[in-house]
Amino acid sequence: MNKNHQGTTVAEPKKQSHHTQTETIPRPPVSAENAAPFYINEEQLLLAMHATNDGLWDWNLETDEVYYSPSWKSMLGYKESELGNTLDTWATLVHVEDKDRILEKAHNYIEGCVDSFHVEMRMNHKEGHPVFVLSRGYLVTREPDGKPVRLVGTHVDITKQKKAQLFDDQHARILEMIATGSPAPNIYDAIALMYEGRYPGMRCSMLELHGDRLMHGGAPSLPKEYCDAVNGLKFGSDVGSCGTSTFTGERVLVEDIETDPKWEKLKHAALKHGLRCCWSEPIMDSSGSVLGAFRMYYNHPGLPNEQESNDLRSAARLTSIVMERDHSQKRIQKLAYTDEVTGLASRANFYQKLEKSIKISDRYERRFALLYVDLDNFKSINDSLGHDAGDIVLKTISERIESTIRDIDYIARIGGDEFCVLIEEVGDDCAALVAQRCLESVSDPIELSSRKFIPTCSIGIAHYPDDGEDLSTLMKTADTSLYAAKENGKNQYAFYKQELTHKAEYRFQVEHYLREAIEKQQLSLVYQPQVDIQTGKVFGVEALSRWNHPELGQVPPTDFIATAERIGMIKPLSEWVLDTACRQAVAWKQQGHTNLQMSVNISPIHFLDKDIVSLVKRIIEETGIAPEELSLEVTESVVQTNPENLAIFHDLKKLGIQLAIDDFGTGYSSLASLKHLEVDYFKIDKYFIDDMLIDNKGLLLVSSMIEMGHKLGYKIIAEGVETSEQLNILKGMNCEAIQGYLFSKPGHPDEISKLLNNSFKV
Repeated sequence: MNKNHQGTTVAEPKKQSHHTQTETIPRPPVSAENAAPFYINEEQLLLAMHATNDGLWDWNLETDEVYYSPSWKSMLGYKESELGNTLDTWATLVHVEDKDRILEKAHNYIEGCVDSFHVEMRMNHKEGHPVFVLSRGYLVTREPDGKPVRLVGTHVDITKQKKAQLFDDQHARILEMIATGSPAPNIYDAIALMYEGRYPGMRCSMLELHGDRLMHGGAPSLPKEYCDAVNGLKFGSDVGSCGTSTFTGERVLVEDIETDPKWEKLKHAALKHGLRCCWSEPIMDSSGSVLGAFRMYYNHPGLPNEQESNDLRSAARLTSIVMERDHSQKRIQKLAYTDEVTGLASRANFYQKLEKSIKISDRYERRFALLYVDLDNFKSINDSLGHDAGDIVLKTISERIESTIRDIDYIARIGGDEFCVLIEEVGDDCAALVAQRCLESVSDPIELSSRKFIPTCSIGIAHYPDDGEDLSTLMKTADTSLYAAKENGKNQYAFYKQELTHKAEYRFQVEHYLREAIEKQQLSLVYQPQVDIQTGKVFGVEALSRWNHPELGQVPPTDFIATAERIGMIKPLSEWVLDTACRQAVAWKQQGHTNLQMSVNISPIHFLDKDIVSLVKRIIEETGIAPEELSLEVTESVVQTNPENLAIFHDLKKLGIQLAIDDFGTGYSSLASLKHLEVDYFKIDKYFIDDMLIDNKGLLLVSSMIEMGHKLGYKIIAEGVETSEQLNILKGMNCEAIQGYLFSKPGHPDEISKLLNNSFKV
């Protein structure tokens, strides 16, 4: 350590200590009067010479006087004479958020708590914008006591580097916001602020194009009054900068808003807020379509320099990522929450609404009704007229249902031909009234392909909280009610009752066990004799399927046959019944019971299948039954003038078998079809046989059906005959055959074998 004549030393910062002393060189004193003169050492001189472009400062710790070099002052926009040489000058110019932090670091260095003074801070430029400064300081101590007396250092302007770093950080943050799905308005504001931070005085905004209108996207630094004035602006070839840019798809630079003709109708809104120039860049998506515009404003006329021009383009491209993502998300959301065919709410949207209604109703102890609407026989429209026609029907029906409900109610298409309606704040009859209006509105005729079609629907009704206190339960009870309406004949509504739930659970169990039962042939057949009404002899039997399940017990055929049709198991069931019945007929024939006709019911669904003819032919060949000894019974529902239906009858008759129309009179056959049918028997349903003893009209209907059948060349079998009185009436009408409990209930093969050689008293 070298001492000068005043005994003052300067400490050169080292890694471990700041007390190393170096030789000093005298300089003019900067202390107050009577203060000992200060000397600048060689290190300081070298520093000053090396950093002539940096701002130099010298802080007297005893007097708080500070020497600021001309470069230090000009860095902040001041002349040398404009700033006083006190610490207050720095305290006034430093950013308020940085002041305490910097002073704390300086004092820590002065007191020896840290080894160096190296800080970044923001200083306020005379024109108002911030200047980022890197400051380094070195401590000067006095001998012999080592007391710190001065802090000497430099200021380096690092604004350019800091802005570049800040811009990069903001850009990365914006990309992160895009990736994590932040709302578009938040990202728009972040983009605007990022570019505004790069150019003091610039104000940015984004406009989104909706149709031919420009809508406000983001403008954090523009007055709300101005944003409102341009929101909804219709674009055009000379409508401001953005209106023109989005219309042409090209960049538009307006140097002076006051004089540019494109701003003639808009300049009053801009000029009152000090906006004088506007540069607009169209925002394009990846396919080249215009999504909107990014614009930059200044409060003075001007055109962009090269960097501003490049940033204008970059800003528009960055914004395009956000806009395109936002458009895609809105499209996805629309697809998810809106039904594309009808425009109604989708299933997902409906579930959200239902959950919300449950919460609100629970909170305020309210009731609401859920209507589950399903179109009747809609599949036939798609099958016969195509899905385009089906879509027309769905759209029409949705409009009709929507017209029957109030504004506070809610409708959604939840899939296929199913709709749900929420009826808010219902009274006792409110749901029923809405349901009835739906039935009436839906059933108005619709013209499709020059044909008039009359649609109908069935409706299930459930109430919250009476029939369910959560979404799944309420949907289940409404669906159960709908099923009841379908079973009761369709084109009607039904309310939920507890017994319907048990019935639905039973149907589920039947469906669950039936598939296994059919595959493992766990069903059985019973046979009911058919008796010639003149001779009393058994000429045939009808095979009837039975299912006795260990858990469900005896399941009625009406239950498991309908289920087999619904789950697609009717074909294997029919094939098993047909094969088993034919083998039984052959077995009886081998026992000496000749000329016995075996009748087997075929489901309408299976009968109209193109493979039915080949199946029957194969069964005949495999079992060895004589074709004329096999009779297939099919319900009246398949009797249509459709050439394909009539062709099946014709092809089956060519095999030599007998055909019968089962349950005649209960279906909806076309009279025009009857003369074309190649069948052998009509079977009159038990309903008419029961009715003819108590109603003259019923008696007349039976007589008319027998007479019509005979005139068309068909034989008649009366089903469900249980009394001698019924037998005598039918005998008087010349009915050929009867079947019913009067002679025998359906029985197992051994029981029926005993009856085959008997003659019944007729």
